[in-house]
Amino acid sequence: MTKILAFDIGGTKIAYAVINEKGEFLGEIIKVSTPKTSSGIYDLLKTTVKGLEDKIDGVAIATAGAINNEGTRITSHVGNLPSGYNQTDFMSLTSKPVLLENDANCAGWAEFAIGAAKGCKNVVVLTLGTGVGAGIIVDGRLLKGKSGAAGEMHFPIDSGHKRKCTCGLYDCFEAYASGTGLNANAREYMGENFTSYDVIRGIAEGSHQARAAFEQWQNYLVRGLTMLANIFDPEMIVLSGSMAKFVEYEKINKEVNSQILTQPFILKEAVFENNAGMIGAALLLTDRLK
Repeated sequence: MTKILAFDIGGTKIAYAVINEKGEFLGEIIKVSTPKTSSGIYDLLKTTVKGLEDKIDGVAIATAGAINNEGTRITSHVGNLPSGYNQTDFMSLTSKPVLLENDANCAGWAEFAIGAAKGCKNVVVLTLGTGVGAGIIVDGRLLKGKSGAAGEMHFPIDSGHKRKCTCGLYDCFEAYASGTGLNANAREYMGENFTSYDVIRGIAEGSHQARAAFEQWQNYLVRGLTMLANIFDPEMIVLSGSMAKFVEYEKINKEVNSQILTQPFILKEAVFENNAGMIGAALLLTDRLK
């Protein structure tokens, strides 16, 4: 049995566990606060790996940022992690195999391999959280691009607004279809001090303003999904992340499929939630070891 120590490194917490080749957890999932410095993150990883090194076959790491096609280093800036984090030498954590991969790619691979999209060959997995990430599988292979940065959700959509994105550009899909985008809608429709939480609560209470803010957010989501479906012609689009549980799947599936030029696809909610990154990373390394 292959045993992989998998990490999911985020801006606020780091989760890790040992996972087998079937994507099954072989023990408890440990979650700790992310250290405030890049050296602190490295030391935490190093100590954890050292304690389990004789019981595992490799180390797999899901992280924010673009990862090179060799799976060895971060090639982009990572804004939600400490300065210098993107220069971390992950390969020196152990003499055993180490694989590094973008967290959205890992989540996408988990859903493709053993999750909601199992059995499909062409899949788009969107992570709808504070931002929007994507793992794209084409003909059963993870789409990486020439430098490992494929799948960035920073393409413009026609919104009638001018909304700045975290990348510095304006009117990116991410700026509208994310939780940050719903926050902006809340301020626009409900008032300056309202947030996405107020939108969801307001819908339950029958607020017309909340419903309008949410409908507009879903309209933006439809526009992005339509573009992605036309470009990648997937069998399935899977939505994961904190915002995915609020999507009206039957309605959105019908709307997008009525607009696309490609064959119809199925829209589904992800099976794995916060654990998808670890599972996908472990499965990717397992495949490489084979």
